Amino acid sequence: MSRGDARMQSAPLADLDHLWLPYAQMQTAPAPLPVVRTEGCRIYLADGRVLIDGIASWWTACHGYNHPHIRDAVARQLEVLPHVMMAGLVHEPVVRLASRLAARLPGDLDHVFFSDSGSVAVEIALKMAAQFFLNCGQANRNRFVYFAHGYHGDTFGAMAVSDGQTGMHGRFAGLAQRHFLRELPHDATGEEAFDEFLADHGGELAGIIVEPLVQGAGGMAFHPPEVLRRLRRLADRYGILLILDEIFTGFGRTGRMFAMEEASIVPDIVTLSKALTGGTLPLAATVARRKVYEGFLSDDPQAALMHGPTFMGNALACAAANASLDLFDSEPRLEQVETIRRQLDEDLAPCRNAPGVVDVRVKGAIGVVELDRADNIAALRERFVADGVWIRPFGRVIYLTPAYTITSDELSTLTGAIRRAVTHSR
Repeated sequence: MSRGDARMQSAPLADLDHLWLPYAQMQTAPAPLPVVRTEGCRIYLADGRVLIDGIASWWTACHGYNHPHIRDAVARQLEVLPHVMMAGLVHEPVVRLASRLAARLPGDLDHVFFSDSGSVAVEIALKMAAQFFLNCGQANRNRFVYFAHGYHGDTFGAMAVSDGQTGMHGRFAGLAQRHFLRELPHDATGEEAFDEFLADHGGELAGIIVEPLVQGAGGMAFHPPEVLRRLRRLADRYGILLILDEIFTGFGRTGRMFAMEEASIVPDIVTLSKALTGGTLPLAATVARRKVYEGFLSDDPQAALMHGPTFMGNALACAAANASLDLFDSEPRLEQVETIRRQLDEDLAPCRNAPGVVDVRVKGAIGVVELDRADNIAALRERFVADGVWIRPFGRVIYLTPAYTITSDELSTLTGAIRRAVTHSR
């Protein structure tokens, strides 16, 4: 055991008295597991146990933990420039990253505004869309359409366009009262109904926001690319900005570099985060098409986008993101995603016959087993740790979003744990 491992293991539990954990009822939540090291797809605990990570730290660590190329890039950047404010100053890593993102994204999504979390990226997208119309003299266009099962973050504006009934924000349902919750137009009938809604309300709408192909925290719900094409057509018909939240789906998770590519559409604004830095440092981006960007160009200083996160374009995070993009260029990440998809399809298929399982679905490097109820989630989480895997079911959903570099044997350990859990948990 290393000296750092020993210090962590000997740290008294009283040290946790001052820590407030996410999504946890602190009066009853079990103590978190002390982690001393990560490597590849493995989490090393202070007590000597090793867990195979099935969710890549909320699907951020797409290249696995501690990838040497990213680690070395951050170390080099740390020696010369960890951070500098971006109000009046700029640095090479952020300029290079903006150019590389613009080159990779389809169409004219080529103006990149950086922030430090996905929720903030969404807030900026909403603000950007509303101010676009304000700058165009249409101040009444300041409301948004969002969809059932949608989740866009935990900050107030992001919560206001998230489905509180299927996500984590039921107690904040009042925030959404000024915006419009709709069903996704899954078919021609749904498209017609949405068309009629937009005919009535289009004049007050700034944007339509949606997670493309996979709605993550709202239940890992999938929809086909035609849904996105319908939204693009209708947004164009009524002059509404289409915002795609690719914070979950971006950077290969669904099988393409970006989910929008499967639908062959270009949104007006896209939000990116999560895997942007390979799970190393916090960074997010809100990327706009040229027409949106040009809506802020004016002799009037008040027409500028009045937003500026303190750590916007952090140099360390940009170095990590550039290194992550290097890996997408030099290593077969999308081929690895396809290999994962095939194995998830095969390994999770037997769960369909397990008691209490209502659906099994796979998309890219996402595997989902949906249960008929959510009354044993805490027990499932404990069982997975006992089985040597890190899987965090939520609601009625057990899901896998592993690193793309996971080995077949490691993935088999994860899927085997799920098969045993759903077979013996009822």
